[in-house]
Amino acid sequence: MKVLVYPHSMSLGGSQLNALELAAAVQELGHETVLFAQHGPLFRRAAELGLEVVVAPAPGRRPSPRIIRALLELIDRRQINVVHGYEWPPALECMAASRLRPQTRAIATVLSMAVAPFIPRHMPLLVGTEQIAATERTFGRSHVGLMEPPVDLESNRPGVDFGSRQFRDRWAIDTKSSTIVLVSRLAHQLKLEGILTAMDAIAILAGQRPIQLVIVGDGPAMQEVAQHAKRINRVTGCNSVVLTGALEDPRPAYLIADVALGMGGSALRAMAFGKPLIVQGEQGYWKLLDSSSLPEFLWQGWYGRGDGSNSQRALAAILTSLLDDTDLRTRLGTFGLRTVQDRFSLKHAAQVQAAFYQEYLDSPPMGSSFEDLAAASRFVRHHVARRAQRLLGHAAEDDFNSRPLTEQTFAVRAGQGSA
Repeated sequence: MKVLVYPHSMSLGGSQLNALELAAAVQELGHETVLFAQHGPLFRRAAELGLEVVVAPAPGRRPSPRIIRALLELIDRRQINVVHGYEWPPALECMAASRLRPQTRAIATVLSMAVAPFIPRHMPLLVGTEQIAATERTFGRSHVGLMEPPVDLESNRPGVDFGSRQFRDRWAIDTKSSTIVLVSRLAHQLKLEGILTAMDAIAILAGQRPIQLVIVGDGPAMQEVAQHAKRINRVTGCNSVVLTGALEDPRPAYLIADVALGMGGSALRAMAFGKPLIVQGEQGYWKLLDSSSLPEFLWQGWYGRGDGSNSQRALAAILTSLLDDTDLRTRLGTFGLRTVQDRFSLKHAAQVQAAFYQEYLDSPPMGSSFEDLAAASRFVRHHVARRAQRLLGHAAEDDFNSRPLTEQTFAVRAGQGSA
């Protein structure tokens, strides 16, 4: 197959990294893969993976006619069989291009916490959790597959030193302190509440033991995170919170962790290094990964929502139980590593993805003009609502990561009926 993979950006982030790593893994299976993307920090990672990159034009308003024309030119020139868009803007642009080139199939992957309801229901769709897949089928999608965030177990594994000593020296991380590591995009939606809470928990524990929280990442909430870290360090009187900013290679941070905090792909990569994991969510959600909590994460993904109770003390209590028990940390780290090896291997995910491509490549084109018009109508309603929210100053940065699936999706779709 000749496959075009189109990530929604090339900034550092889970969806984008998954797009690149899966594209390279599918290429290793013998298929021809080309990456279509705007300029960004992940261009270097694409080169390391041996991916050919075609630079996409600046999109402007989405979906972008300029992007669709560029896709059509590339489809014709390279005889592309499958165009695969990650998240809703590339998905819609790939769908539009495939409508004008019926021999080419369009596939979408959505790793946000909810699926945009205006992605046409006949479009083959891969999502990141069983819960989202089940919800989408409830709302009339019949072509939904599961693609849990995969982990490259060759590049992320215990037993290989990726520069931990240099990392400790660079960021003045004390070898005598317990090290808690959180690798995350610093976004206001989903992330910020938990990051601030983690710092507060470290402040509680800093009076009881030497401990440092290392936060790796950057994003729109960096100013708030930096200000809070400064306050915590002033209160504790030492470098209790270390901010590294974004790192192209965060593996040394995972290596030095005694305990990892995180959600989504970051949580899985921590598990791949054999680290005990506390899953981060919202509204006070912190939960230790063990045999009793694993089924919950396999259903809803590596994230959750709590009851809004005192999450700083709850997290501090979980951390204390782990830091006081070396054997428990070892057992849970081994359990997490085995879970990733059994279920989240990148090589296995590439085989699943290639099979998904082939299934729809062998099928006749799906959908109808009526379905396309219904999806367009849903998009217009969404666009008008977002514009009104922006005028009122209420618009979220990432509208499909701003609220949980069960709250957002049902509310949005209930208001749209069956259109």
